[in-house]
Amino acid sequence: MSVLTEPKIDCHHHLFDPQHYPYVADTAYRPEGHEVGTQQQYLAVMQAYNIQHSLIVGPTSGYNTDNRCLLAALAEQPARFRGIAVVPLDIDSQALAELKAQGVVGIALNVAMLGTAPFVAIDALMGRLAELDLFAQIQVMDKQLPALLPLLQRTSTRLLIDHSGRPDVTTGLQQPAFQALLTLAEHGRTYVKLSGLSKFSREPYPYADGRPYQQALLQAFGAERCLWGSDWPFLRAAERMDIGTLLLLIEALVPSAREREQVLWHTPRALFGFA
Repeated sequence: MSVLTEPKIDCHHHLFDPQHYPYVADTAYRPEGHEVGTQQQYLAVMQAYNIQHSLIVGPTSGYNTDNRCLLAALAEQPARFRGIAVVPLDIDSQALAELKAQGVVGIALNVAMLGTAPFVAIDALMGRLAELDLFAQIQVMDKQLPALLPLLQRTSTRLLIDHSGRPDVTTGLQQPAFQALLTLAEHGRTYVKLSGLSKFSREPYPYADGRPYQQALLQAFGAERCLWGSDWPFLRAAERMDIGTLLLLIEALVPSAREREQVLWHTPRALFGFA
């Protein structure tokens, strides 16, 4: 069976439907044209590539903390979708519980966009997430992770690391930020998305300079704690992108069909409670 037809779960994509869910007025970026991706369009993508379930990530661009588009999709496809919401950092437990009841499994912490300062002391939020068994999904880049490491080590919250940690590929595997990410493999509550190669590679497809970092993550965390995500519909892409070509990359990274089944299916299926 080809990676294109194997059953899989896409653990990182967005929905943009400005016709039915207008963007917030103060958004820093307004996806348009080929960047718009509606639920109807994504359902066709799922059919084309045998994506059985998906984790919809609420985007900072366009919607920020307005989760109406996300929650509508979760309500319409409760068996197929789970969600990651963008919320105010002072959100209370009741509001988080209401989101969880609607299919949200975690919240997004976009450190890459907002910097480390707002996140280094969010112990109260992390505690509320842990109590509700919700994930903290963290997107960092370059040298940011070490500043957050004390917080991540002193909390009990389950963690989802976005886009392979977006390492600086010019400074090597021994760079402190990437080594800090590898240390999170020492406990069993951190999971890594083997996604986002185009966001940290300095080369065109197939992004060869980023592959050693994903190999190191797969070795450190194991297939039981690694996931795959497409990042569809590819905001701010520097070149043409397609889910099919990205799947060929995950097939090359994980050539063992049994191990790939773990990454693409068993791990996310258990993690997000898909039947």
